[in-house]
Amino acid sequence: MKQLLLLAFMLVSLGTWAQEQKPEAPKWQGKFEQLDQTLPTPNEYRSGSGAPGPKYWQQQADYDMAIELNDLNQSISGKETITYINNSPDVLRYLWLQLDQNILDKESNTAKTQTSSIRDSTAAKSMAGQFNLYDYEGGYKVKAVTDVNGKPLSYTINKTMMRVDLPTPLKSGDKYSFKVEWSFNVNDRNLYGGRSGLEFFPEDGNYVYTIAQFFPRMCVYDDVVGWQNKQFLGRGEFTLPFGNYKVSITVPADHIIGATGSLKNAAQVLTKAEMDRFEKAKNTYDKPVIIVTQDEAIAREKTKSTQKKTWQFEATNVRDFAFASSRKFIWDAMAVKIGDKTPLAMSYYPKEGNPLWEKESTMAVKNTIEVYSKYTVDYPYPHATSVHAASIGMEYPMICFNFGRPKKDGTYDNATLQRMLGVVIHEVGHNFFPMIINNDERQTTWMDEGIDSFVQLMTELERYPQLDWSRGKPAGIVPYMKGDKSIMRPLMTNSEQVIAFGSEQYAKAATALYILRESVMGKELFDKSFKEYAQRWAFKHPKPADFFRTMEDASAVDLDWFWKGWFYTTDNVDISLDNVKWYKVRTEKTNLENKDMKVAKGDLAKEGDANQKPSDFSKGPEYFTVIPTDNRFYGEFANRIDDKAVMAKMENKNFYEITLTNKGGLVMPVIIEWTFKDGSKEIERLPAEIWRINETKVTKVFAKEKEVVSVVLDPQKETADITIEDNVFPKVAQPSKFDELKKKN
Repeated sequence: MKQLLLLAFMLVSLGTWAQEQKPEAPKWQGKFEQLDQTLPTPNEYRSGSGAPGPKYWQQQADYDMAIELNDLNQSISGKETITYINNSPDVLRYLWLQLDQNILDKESNTAKTQTSSIRDSTAAKSMAGQFNLYDYEGGYKVKAVTDVNGKPLSYTINKTMMRVDLPTPLKSGDKYSFKVEWSFNVNDRNLYGGRSGLEFFPEDGNYVYTIAQFFPRMCVYDDVVGWQNKQFLGRGEFTLPFGNYKVSITVPADHIIGATGSLKNAAQVLTKAEMDRFEKAKNTYDKPVIIVTQDEAIAREKTKSTQKKTWQFEATNVRDFAFASSRKFIWDAMAVKIGDKTPLAMSYYPKEGNPLWEKESTMAVKNTIEVYSKYTVDYPYPHATSVHAASIGMEYPMICFNFGRPKKDGTYDNATLQRMLGVVIHEVGHNFFPMIINNDERQTTWMDEGIDSFVQLMTELERYPQLDWSRGKPAGIVPYMKGDKSIMRPLMTNSEQVIAFGSEQYAKAATALYILRESVMGKELFDKSFKEYAQRWAFKHPKPADFFRTMEDASAVDLDWFWKGWFYTTDNVDISLDNVKWYKVRTEKTNLENKDMKVAKGDLAKEGDANQKPSDFSKGPEYFTVIPTDNRFYGEFANRIDDKAVMAKMENKNFYEITLTNKGGLVMPVIIEWTFKDGSKEIERLPAEIWRINETKVTKVFAKEKEVVSVVLDPQKETADITIEDNVFPKVAQPSKFDELKKKN
């Protein structure tokens, strides 16, 4: 019996105390097993460190396009020459192109696979759009696919994909040029939705065109999946190779265009006054310069020129091209200092966006590229542009389309301002993810939307701290995480199969990264690793494994448990503080071998009471005995510790044994707030690896100099714990703790 009591001190770190207990068998699910067998095997293209391998390659597609926008019948026609460079080690016998406009074709798989039901009192607009009662004819009309000499090429259209058969196989290192001629009717977004289209303004009879996904675009061919030619069903966005663009756009002469790339013939399409203001903006850093004024835009709305002008743009090393065109546009711009470059932050907006847009948009663009550059790579392009259009948030290289419209009288509330700032930051931020760090959006949405939403939150908190931002913060994801599991999908799910799209691919992913930074890795390690990932994969095509591996490689933090829990499961964080026991060391001498000994009140619990859970500390501490160390615990060591000195140091300490249960399945760090009798507090942080032996229940003992009056788990709500009521001890003595936490939530 004496030897058993001796273990009381020696096994304190395992939570085994004087009273005999039968430990609960660990429920092991492999949450801390490595992801090595799940992630792709590293190779010469993608290394085990997460960096591009020594033989990494990617394809290139260059475009030379001539586009015309017909404002009379709202259509677009175009001719393009594509030069495709095969940098892969493979021989290609055919090429795949994306035909995104075909999603609006009457025979598209999108319409056929959408589920629906009849409900009474259904809005006419919903029925008209669902059954195409507007008689709109969407989709591409592909007029010709030829080689550069005009000789027809064999091609096959499969819904939103087009295969072009090459006359001779394209060998590694070779390039091939061919031409495509096409047209389509521009969709009214008010009637058909969509990421691209037009908005009609009945009061003045004009249109704002926000045009994207408007030309047949090359699919990605890479080392992981070959051709990324998954059908476009509407949600999964785009996977595109980098290339160089030369684009001429013919529009009515009174239109103003914003587009990807640099305007090459400004003197031919702008007035002298506009040119002077444009040049001034390039050297103005404190506030936007109005290049096209509201009065000038209103005058254009009335004249409606029947003449045409052609605007010419060029862009280098971009993955896409988009533009916006209207006679209604007001245009402002300012310069931003980013490293050794001075890109322009610009905005285009109709008068319906003012005064909100003139005041806020371009400054938000500036704030975004400054903060994102700090966390990733210096913004490399000549401009970043925000275009105002109703009820949309969509991104393309250097240009994005954003909502946020004041009331007709020009007034707006704080909610409108916050939503507008949020969407501008988010969409401008997409210049970095995925326009520069060019992940596969169609397969892995969170790498695009989730990572962008995370850096968006960093920007919002840094530049607009006066507003209440919630998406990406742990408390903001709790309602979703405690919701219906049947509609949840792991983050590692193709976007077309996701149900709660915004809550998962945007908010959950952003929250995971926020928690990773704030509570798991720490800001310094996270920021260095995140920046390393951005720099490694700028202008390349990263996959999830490249992100996971880089974050670990650059930090020396094992994060496989984190990726497994947050990205591969639908588990949630629900850690309960089941019990806290208070102990002190017994100092009086006692006959330890007398089993019939009657212990005094406050000593070790009586037989049969050992498993009772105290509800507070009101009964005082329990006592345990520390005795001299038996020689057998030294093994072969000749030296001995000073037992009396150890006992003396323990005499006045308070020992607290806490028992935690992981109810939600998601292992996380344990954050403990101790409140002492003198009113002082202490935060103690335990790494998630505390769960590595038993993934469902842990017991741990803490030694404190001062007497504790309460214990709270996750006091600042850092981990997205879905149940805060079981995070507090005492359970009854301090109900105000519950009230305090509920108010914070």
